[in-house]
Amino acid sequence: MKLANKVCVVTGGAQGIGKGIGLRLVAEGASVVFADRNGEEAERAAASARAHDGKAIAVAVDVTQRDQVQALVQRTVAEFGKLDVIFNNAGINKPERFLETTEENWDRIMRVNGLGVLIGMQEAAKQMIAQGHGGKIINTASIAGRQGYPNIAPYCASKAAVVMLTHSGARALAAHNITVNAFSPGVVDTPLWAQLDRDHMEIGDSSAPGEMMRTFASGILLGRVSTPEDITGLAAFLASSDADYITGQVITVDGGMLLQ
Repeated sequence: MKLANKVCVVTGGAQGIGKGIGLRLVAEGASVVFADRNGEEAERAAASARAHDGKAIAVAVDVTQRDQVQALVQRTVAEFGKLDVIFNNAGINKPERFLETTEENWDRIMRVNGLGVLIGMQEAAKQMIAQGHGGKIINTASIAGRQGYPNIAPYCASKAAVVMLTHSGARALAAHNITVNAFSPGVVDTPLWAQLDRDHMEIGDSSAPGEMMRTFASGILLGRVSTPEDITGLAAFLASSDADYITGQVITVDGGMLLQ
């Protein structure tokens, strides 16, 4: 129970990596807010945590809207008394071939994946500073933030932005005893990747269901795509006191796709 008495927010917490992280945090003793634009799915995730005697609530939030993120922080404090950790995990992707990438797709992806992380970092940090005992900010980056791919250029740019926001936040907030770190997943078997598989077929980059994931998986040293459970151990570690002396780091958890 390494997170006993900790209060954590997970954006994008309704499914996939975010839901997996939230459930792991609850299992480690934390009180968790599952925050997501899909409020109904977020409530189902929170209910799953409560079914195992966990402390969890759901909050519907659009991370690109500062007033909604402020309300998320306020609801968290009203329910659990404080905010110790935030996972800025909400993100989107929409494949388009490089020469066909539109301004609309760029703006939408950068707004959620870039601006949404910045707003989450800012509003969480303000609460942590007011509390006076530090905190932890953990962002979801990607191997696509370290290496470009031709059909998801805006997503790659957005995740590179997450890496730089992590570095910038670590420098800006260290004086307040707030650490800022990130993790970079590779191929994760989640609903997002299932949608990406369909999207790649639509633009003609794959010809059969599952082909896109199999292609990526062929480059994974450990021989399989990951599941959210492959990531949640690292997430729980970064949220715990075991990681108190780590800040400004982006840790890759991809089974050996990208060697650094």
